[in-house]
Amino acid sequence: MSLIDFALNLILGALLGTLGGLFGIGGGLIAIPALGVLFGLDQQLAQGTALVMVVPNVLLALWRYHQRNRIDLRHALILALSSFLCAVLGSGWAVTLDAERMRLAFVGFLLMLALYNLVRVFWRVTAGSTELRYPWPWLALLGSGAGLLGGLFGVGGAVLATPVLTSVFGTTQVVAQGLSLALAAPSTGVTLATYAVHGHVNWALAVPLALGGLLSISWGVKLAHALPERLLRALFAGFLLLCAVLLGLKV
Repeated sequence: MSLIDFALNLILGALLGTLGGLFGIGGGLIAIPALGVLFGLDQQLAQGTALVMVVPNVLLALWRYHQRNRIDLRHALILALSSFLCAVLGSGWAVTLDAERMRLAFVGFLLMLALYNLVRVFWRVTAGSTELRYPWPWLALLGSGAGLLGGLFGVGGAVLATPVLTSVFGTTQVVAQGLSLALAAPSTGVTLATYAVHGHVNWALAVPLALGGLLSISWGVKLAHALPERLLRALFAGFLLLCAVLLGLKV
């Protein structure tokens, strides 16, 4: 890799890191279609390469969210443990599937999430709270489902957990994004390990992306705490639609 290529990948990583901090997802959700469209990587290779950036980004973003808005340790632990166990299953399954079918399934997954979040932007809903609407053991069910999907699609499960936490458990968007990062931290680690063992990581491309993400993710977290709740939800929905379109164009 030339110095120019390294610099360009570093800039791309910085952009993805900012978006990851803004939406509490580590940047992998847009990195996967970007790697597929810009670099021609197949679905598993794109997911594994993106995870090299996602894992440190998630850990740093989690710490930044915790500094600004304390994350309940009990809630974080049950989400992390349940998602970790199911991510092992999801990632083991993912590396055996056909890459093209994986891509199409991922596009469908993004479209459903985007439409759901767009509808929620226009719903008249009660203000979110820092307290859970339902008893905390129910978080294990959320962690299991999000971990399974995160292991399968390499996005850490945060993209699914965030809307569920705001709509079902009644938290604010910022609280949901912080808890989603706690859920994603261990599951992304085990998913990366599984993809790496099976050779689905382009390390030369992944390292500058990861460095760029680490340099910029704190900006996204700061911006997330400054934006109005409804605007942040609308941006998140638009972001999901963009990712689905980008990946859908890779034919």
